[in-house]
Amino acid sequence: MIKWYKKIKSNAAKVLGINERNLRLVYPLNPRQHFKMANDKVLSKKILQEHKIPVAKLLMTVDSIGNINTAWDEVPKQDCAIKPANGSGGGGILILDVDDNGQWTKGERLIEEHLIHQHLANIIFGIYSFGSDDEVLVEEKIIPHSFTKEIYPIGVPDLRIIMKENEILMGMMRVPTNKSDGKANLHQGAIGIGVDLSNGQLKKVFNGEKHLDHHPDTKFPVTGVQIPYWDKVIEICNKVARAFPLDYLGIDIAFDEYKGPLVLEINARPGLEIQNVNEQGLKEIIEA
Repeated sequence: MIKWYKKIKSNAAKVLGINERNLRLVYPLNPRQHFKMANDKVLSKKILQEHKIPVAKLLMTVDSIGNINTAWDEVPKQDCAIKPANGSGGGGILILDVDDNGQWTKGERLIEEHLIHQHLANIIFGIYSFGSDDEVLVEEKIIPHSFTKEIYPIGVPDLRIIMKENEILMGMMRVPTNKSDGKANLHQGAIGIGVDLSNGQLKKVFNGEKHLDHHPDTKFPVTGVQIPYWDKVIEICNKVARAFPLDYLGIDIAFDEYKGPLVLEINARPGLEIQNVNEQGLKEIIEA
């Protein structure tokens, strides 16, 4: 009993909780007037492009129900991702492909254009952004890099990096699973994989309950796998930190087979599950 209490007390001294994160990092380091620069994906992408930071190509934006038909007709017939500008947790993202006959498909099934228009309207009505009016952005589809497809072949894994005052604190890969239905969201069942920041190699898998040395579905051994373009990733993170007036932020990066690392989005209040994934507390790192 005494050992258990000492362990809990020791962890509390190392792990960052939500309240402490907000009071110690988010509110003092991220002026509220600048939150929109991270929360609004359209605005974030504009800032990233202005600073020549690599992102997926923007194909279209629309913020008015009356302009949906015209705007969608101008989207090139190519594989793409539809996203709400102010969504979170992967909600509202629709991935579309184009088949050999030039028809839009979702997965392996045809999808009628009126259903696409309906989805665009739902985004604008704010269904995925807590009831606030929103904006649609359509981007080119990311082709997952072969190194991530070896770990799990479906969906787009991403790398989450947390930075404080231009220094990288911690990183993890978020990889889809059968349970997450191809989405790289930890709350939907994706796994987190710790990252050794000294060399860009993957550490252990955390499935929400325990640590493993392999992907729970494919059994692919991940410990020691090298993240490609690691020097480029570090360079991108440093550029992002200089581009945004936010001194505590999360940076999400995907790896495209042909274009390399691309910034997906910026987060002014990154989650704390990354500590469980890496078996290390952010408070311990910050105070060190």
